[in-house]
Amino acid sequence: MTFITAQQALIDSGHRLGARGWLRATSGNLSVKIDNDPLTLAITCSGSDKQQLDASQIIGVSSARVIWGEGRPSAETGIHQAIYKRTSANAVLHVHTVYNNLVSQWADSQWLILHGNEMLKALGLWQEDAVLALPVLPNYADLGRLADEVYRVLDPAIPGILIRGHGIYAFGVTLEQATTHLEAFEYLFEWFYYQQLAHLTVPRRAAWEIHH
Repeated sequence: MTFITAQQALIDSGHRLGARGWLRATSGNLSVKIDNDPLTLAITCSGSDKQQLDASQIIGVSSARVIWGEGRPSAETGIHQAIYKRTSANAVLHVHTVYNNLVSQWADSQWLILHGNEMLKALGLWQEDAVLALPVLPNYADLGRLADEVYRVLDPAIPGILIRGHGIYAFGVTLEQATTHLEAFEYLFEWFYYQQLAHLTVPRRAAWEIHH
């Protein structure tokens, strides 16, 4: 994908996610990998309103250097790059929503365990009794440390990672796939929230059961 093509794709994505109320104020950041290089990407500028994106608010970054456009890249650029280095993703979408923040507080120390819902199929889990253990990290103030931790704990088979009290990073091989994954996660977070609220408890599985 060229930088110009990536700009338009991210503008369209920002408008779509903004219409859902997932990019309030100046929250969130969106990126697309350029030229199959995990350190080169088109990404939204820091402080921009992603609900009303235009080309001036999307810049090209290589490593930590701006190579296309003007402005300051998202402070979380390193997290996007960590995901690109660790996975085969070509797009990363990060949003702060009420539901993903609430359920991140209810998660176990390392994972949010999701099972018993058909929407898991949208995340690639087609087994009859599928279980997804979504990695959850503390919201470290040191974003360099947070990027390192994302790289360390990320499971490439699970297209997302949740930061406690902060939001979800969802990714995919294409921007369309990343959007599908994000929509699936947000549906599951809302479902999980109401399940907890109504005390409709689904038996939890110990973390060791997920990985053995």
